[in-house]
Amino acid sequence: MKRKRRNHLPGFKAKVALAAIKGDRTLSELSEQFDVHQNQIQDWKKQLLDQAASVFGSSQDRQKADESQRPMNLI
Repeated sequence: MKRKRRNHLPGFKAKVALAAIKGDRTLSELSEQFDVHQNQIQDWKKQLLDQAASVFGSSQDRQKADESQRPMNLI
């Protein structure tokens, strides 16, 4: 039987990603502990690492970064 699709809260995602970054447990162990697929843990870990710098920047820095990542409109 298929499992119903679940939506996880941001705090839970951060907790799982931080546990993965620590590296004291394998993905398999974390997957079993948190009842989340290993690929999902890897995705959350990557997102956390990619966006970690924005936590320490000002709101102006974040706005500039967002603008620089937007594709430019071509005429």
